[in-house]
Amino acid sequence: MDPGADSDLGSTGRAAGAGEKDTPELYLSVLFHHGQLGLSYYDTEDYTVYYMPDTTDTCSLTLLDKALQELTPRAIVTSAKQDRSVAEFLRRLGDSAGDKPEVVLYPNTDFGFEVSKQRLLSAHLSFLPASLTETERLSYLGSSLPLNCTQMVRSLGGLLKLLERRRVGVELEDSIVGVPVLALRKFSLADGVYLDKDTYSALQVFKSELHPSVYKLASGVKEGLSLYGLLDRCRSPFGSRLLRRWLLHPTRSLGELMKRQEVVQFFCSPRNNEVLNTLQDCLKNIRRIPMLIRRMTLSQTNVHDWQCLYKTVYSAVCIRDTVQALPQSILLFREISGAFSDDLHYIASLISKVVDFEASLTENRVTVKPNVDPAIDEKKRRMMGLSDFLTDVARKELENLDPRIPSCSVIYIPLIGFLLSVPRLPSMADKEDFVIQGLDFMFLSGDRLHYRSERTKELDSMLGDLHCDIRDLETAVVTQLEAKVLERTQCLYRVMEFSAQLDCLIALALVSREYSFCRPTLTAASVIHIREGRHPLVELCAPVFVPNPTVSAGAAGKVKLITGPNSSGKSIYLKQVGLIVFMALIGSNVPAARAEVGLMDGIYTRMHSRESVSLGLSTFMIDLNQMASALNDSTGSSLVLIDEFGKGTNTVDGVSLLAACVRHWLRKGPQHCPHVLLSTNFHSLVQMGLLPQSPLLQYLTLETALDGEELVFFYQLKEGVCQSSHAANIATLAGLPPPLVQRAVEVSELYRAGKAIERVDRPSSTEQAASAAG
Repeated sequence: MDPGADSDLGSTGRAAGAGEKDTPELYLSVLFHHGQLGLSYYDTEDYTVYYMPDTTDTCSLTLLDKALQELTPRAIVTSAKQDRSVAEFLRRLGDSAGDKPEVVLYPNTDFGFEVSKQRLLSAHLSFLPASLTETERLSYLGSSLPLNCTQMVRSLGGLLKLLERRRVGVELEDSIVGVPVLALRKFSLADGVYLDKDTYSALQVFKSELHPSVYKLASGVKEGLSLYGLLDRCRSPFGSRLLRRWLLHPTRSLGELMKRQEVVQFFCSPRNNEVLNTLQDCLKNIRRIPMLIRRMTLSQTNVHDWQCLYKTVYSAVCIRDTVQALPQSILLFREISGAFSDDLHYIASLISKVVDFEASLTENRVTVKPNVDPAIDEKKRRMMGLSDFLTDVARKELENLDPRIPSCSVIYIPLIGFLLSVPRLPSMADKEDFVIQGLDFMFLSGDRLHYRSERTKELDSMLGDLHCDIRDLETAVVTQLEAKVLERTQCLYRVMEFSAQLDCLIALALVSREYSFCRPTLTAASVIHIREGRHPLVELCAPVFVPNPTVSAGAAGKVKLITGPNSSGKSIYLKQVGLIVFMALIGSNVPAARAEVGLMDGIYTRMHSRESVSLGLSTFMIDLNQMASALNDSTGSSLVLIDEFGKGTNTVDGVSLLAACVRHWLRKGPQHCPHVLLSTNFHSLVQMGLLPQSPLLQYLTLETALDGEELVFFYQLKEGVCQSSHAANIATLAGLPPPLVQRAVEVSELYRAGKAIERVDRPSSTEQAASAAG
């Protein structure tokens, strides 16, 4: 429900300067009971409560983990008497490294269903008409809020309790002022694709770096080389925020992805360059509408706010007119044409007729144009003619003053009135000397004395306080203007929503054109078919990038075992496939010549180990946790990327665990086996026949060749198995001393032959020869 035209927040909230924050904060409420998850949160950026209907979640709380990644709340409130799995989840959250949300526990009675419902009915919901009775409010809320979702209603009750206790947004107001809620909106994670923090880190979707400027070192970080940094060509801050949300919440909704794809494809065409540039010029003028509306409800708008609103509405009209000339077969264009209603013309014309921007900037307050209010015009005319009139009055006053006074003037001071100003004579040393017969002394300012005379008193009664009268009348006109604009806020919210989408999709199109991405074919079938795929970040840094194909499903199998020497490109290949699938699931074009991607429900990785002292886990234990997640939660529509699993323990144990994991997936069969890409240097996995023959399993390697003793990398994927890791060649390339590498080769040969390794306490023959040559 959006806030209606009758919303009244005139006495609610903080002052505009005190309430505006650079970074919005989220307060999350969560309840989990009998497998049902209830979530709700409050966003201080738009003063909106978001709710998610009761959703089935696993005991590992996958959806809750996803919600925390997407929302990054400041505080989480839940019941002190909570499900054991939630308690364990929150304990792990508290032990994790990095920025952690505050966990707040309230008594279970604060989360009662009836208590929560009553708290919802009595909350300061500004979009509800004030005249409604409690029964009517319940019916009004029940028309859009699923009150039969027990956990959701209980989470809302706990959230409202937290907001009122902490006075979020109204910290400095009187206790009778409620926390403002401008809207209730639904959000959902049901169509989401699961990625945990390790996967985001491994694929380098986001990467924060310290800002290089000495002036910004204390203020935080900047985006480094990441997928988000590559794709973010948005012209507006809310466009960039929406793109981040898309990356944090990829979707399996085919309709939503097709909607995004068709817009990206349209703007990829060079024929539409002019339209693209026009829309981008308009998008950069769309400002933060929720904050502007918030200030209007509090009657705290200033000149800058009206300028921003006018530019926003005018640019929105330009966007609508431009989009209406584009093919209406594209869903987003059709939505914009319908949502950007004539209300925008009405608001723009109203502001242009009422607000005098030039005079407002000069006076640093909102002033009204002529011919808006006759009373204001009359008082301004009198104000403009006041200077000549006061000169005549001063001339007559001078005739009645002491001849020693050479000159005088009549001045007008707002809130004080009309005063007679005369210069201070040398004989006027003390205050007693300021007395002039027939005049009332007021004050001394500089070298001039100010008095009230009978004539100035007559002027006060005749003309009044013109300046204040004009300001009061103009304030009343601006208040009426605010009320008229607030009646049309629904179209303004739609402007921000659709402008953000358009901004994101134009950004994706620009990147696609610059780096020759292709539009992927999305399918409900569990398939990955990529021709000439590339890594979108590595190709920015490498002078030459060798593309490689990926075929997973059907006769090609779904489990790929990739071997090859170190530095041959195995890890890059895994990340490349993961990023292409990920980009397809946010509606973007992908770095490939052709791609067909199924709608994945999750991307699981065992690639990077996020080590932390606070976790209290060894590196191998962290790897096992990542592997356990992929084994337990992946389905036939999941992508699993595993890089060098098992290397953190004894070689035999590592190979055994890896072989057991691969067998586990192969036994699932084609329908339930996920797409698994697994790189390893455990060649004994194949040489000892630890894996069964299966049509699901395919062996791949990255091609290399020996040129004498030099190892040449081709980075080309082909079928087969690498027989050697070529560790000695890689060690030489890395700059290890040649005698050390030679000794390592000798030990390796003895170990492979099963012979006792000779202990060497004296220099080897190679070292002796090198010493003699020296």
